[in-house]
Amino acid sequence: MRIINLMENTEGKHGCAAAHGLSFYIETDHHKLLMDLGPSEETLKNAEKLGIDLTAVDTVILSHGHYDHSGGILAFAQINPNAVIYMQESAGEDYYSLEETEEGTNCRYIGIDKEIRDLPQVKRIKGDFVIDDELSLFTIDERICDVPFSNRRLKQKKGDDLVQDDFAHEQCLVICDGDRRILFSGCAHNGILNILAEYQRKYGGKPDAVISGFHLMKKGKYTEDEIKEILSIARELKKYRTLFYTCHCTSLPAFDIMKLVLDDQLRYVHSGDEIKSFDAPAAPKKKGKNSFMKFHKFFAWATVFCFIMTMVTGYKRK
Repeated sequence: MRIINLMENTEGKHGCAAAHGLSFYIETDHHKLLMDLGPSEETLKNAEKLGIDLTAVDTVILSHGHYDHSGGILAFAQINPNAVIYMQESAGEDYYSLEETEEGTNCRYIGIDKEIRDLPQVKRIKGDFVIDDELSLFTIDERICDVPFSNRRLKQKKGDDLVQDDFAHEQCLVICDGDRRILFSGCAHNGILNILAEYQRKYGGKPDAVISGFHLMKKGKYTEDEIKEILSIARELKKYRTLFYTCHCTSLPAFDIMKLVLDDQLRYVHSGDEIKSFDAPAAPKKKGKNSFMKFHKFFAWATVFCFIMTMVTGYKRK
């Protein structure tokens, strides 16, 4: 399997443009596919710089209904009208972000271009969907915990009202690569812990690798409670024997906080980077424990020896 980032918030090593958004190019045994297409057609220019022929792509997955993951789709459809584009039916609805400014609260549209829904190659689905033996999609049926704090400002228009986005339009991709399973999520708006729990219910076991934003980004400094929440998520992820690649909406400050807990189990993907390993860090060797036990025994015996010598010499003095 080959996985290359085509667009992400931070600049990588290949001179690719960086912008707030996300796109991955993936090659499997039977497919050449895209997971999202970034915020604009700049994603296509990055693919050209990286020597990737997007006309050979056969499948596109839109992770959810936000502009920063769908902005390059119309330009892509012009050069490749044959690739099937999978999106949740509700991904075409109206989504907004509430942002606090000096003038007050600003309501900004962040949904997809409505023309995308009408493309002939678009396949609108509802809920879980199996593409073939390699590729499958799933949505969240049940949450075990709250969504991350940074999602509170994201709204959905229902009639004349703005209500809290329930993220029913978010779907995750699972790729079966031999004995390995790789889980992709665009932003994990539903919460990465909820997504992993849903994966376990529907697929059994745990994925070998997860590639996803965690949506922990925030303008300004984190509060103490927000830092605690980020650390709590990291501690839960630590329980998995899974390698986590993150990017985009996680943000580098949140990544640095999580890295304190996850160490080499968590890695960051920059614009233009290629993911070359899906092997989680090896379990800590028992050598350290054995060494500790050896020293423990040494000091224990040394203490006993000193106690005996003290008793002996003290007895002789008396």
